[in-house]
Amino acid sequence: MTPAARVAAAIEVLSDVETRRRPVTESLKDWGLGHRFAGSKDRAAIAAIVWDTMRVRASAGWIMGAQTPRAQVLGAHVRARGLDVDAISALFTGEKHAPEPLTDEERARIVAADLSGAPAHVLGDYPEWLAPQLEEAWGERAAQEGRALAARAPIDLRVNLLEITREKALEDLAHLNPRPTRLSPWGLRIDVGMDGRAPALSAEPAYVRGFVEVQDEGSQLATLLTGAEPGWQVLDLCAGGGGKSLALAAMMDNRGQIYATDNDGRRLMPMFDRVTRASARNIQIRAPRGKADVLSDLEGRCDLVLVDAPCTGAGTWRRNPDAKWRVRPGAVQQRVQEQDAALAQAARFVKPGGRIAYVTCSVLKVENEDRVTAFLSAHPGFLPLDMGHAAKMAGLPELAEHVSKLGPGLRLSPATTDTDGFYVAMMLRG
Repeated sequence: MTPAARVAAAIEVLSDVETRRRPVTESLKDWGLGHRFAGSKDRAAIAAIVWDTMRVRASAGWIMGAQTPRAQVLGAHVRARGLDVDAISALFTGEKHAPEPLTDEERARIVAADLSGAPAHVLGDYPEWLAPQLEEAWGERAAQEGRALAARAPIDLRVNLLEITREKALEDLAHLNPRPTRLSPWGLRIDVGMDGRAPALSAEPAYVRGFVEVQDEGSQLATLLTGAEPGWQVLDLCAGGGGKSLALAAMMDNRGQIYATDNDGRRLMPMFDRVTRASARNIQIRAPRGKADVLSDLEGRCDLVLVDAPCTGAGTWRRNPDAKWRVRPGAVQQRVQEQDAALAQAARFVKPGGRIAYVTCSVLKVENEDRVTAFLSAHPGFLPLDMGHAAKMAGLPELAEHVSKLGPGLRLSPATTDTDGFYVAMMLRG
């Protein structure tokens, strides 16, 4: 396929997303099934255009004066891809499988690329209805933070120190051009090119053998901030696929015990292979069994209960750019209820002197500081830990400057720490 035909295909996919109100991944998959002549490079290039457009949908449409898929793709070639009017015109020729030529108005708007007078939600490329909540979290920096969340994310890996050193992992993966992460002592970072193609980690021996795992640097830092020590009894209450449980196992040098559970047992299934591959010998997976209480023996026994809470995922928008346009107000309220329930459940298992670590990949105050404040009000036996001190104790003194000004906890974001958006708070049981 020619570059112009790829652009036309991206417009077609985005039209399907808009018309049928479905996730981008489903539309991309269907397009590929219906156009089997397209090779893997073609499909990757089309996906990259689609995802880049979703990242900057609001500002791209503002520039072009319309929110049609064609207008958004045109604006995205300016905002996300940095092309000028001549380069874009060369793709929109109307010849063969290319999109129709640019109109005079489209040419003028591309040349001007005018965002003057645009509100913060357009400059930051996030939904207008979320603007009050994001401005509550970030104030005047809302547009800047939104822009950082609209950028392409790198691939972050966590080196499994149970198996290999970071220096050796750098050597083994040198052909992928990794570099050490700035803050996490466990991490490696691989940049993704303009074609949007990530390395095929499933074909890398270091990945297959469990020497490295995909995990954003922010998630790695959140795990480090828990302060877990060898010998501790730890409950990972919302373990999902087990990324933080695996990181905790390495952090605890396979000593002590980690109990991994989740309300949805299906989410735990990938953990069995991951635990074996990573040589994590101190993880017990406690899948739900109907109405049975599979955690009853842990009541009042845990040094740490990790609540990696279900959330809107607003901190991961650079990895899931269509999620920010699909989230609805009702979803926020649903997540808030689930977060309160998870924190209340966690309190049951913490021993005196133990702690709860509350983590979200959200940037919304209502999912973060407000939830911890509500928990502390309802549970006077718990006190908030100073996260600046926790950062220093974890060997991460740079993070102390990111302690939240909105309440208990600490905030990470692409604009401030070059990570996904994360929130971490800890509460100590007296």
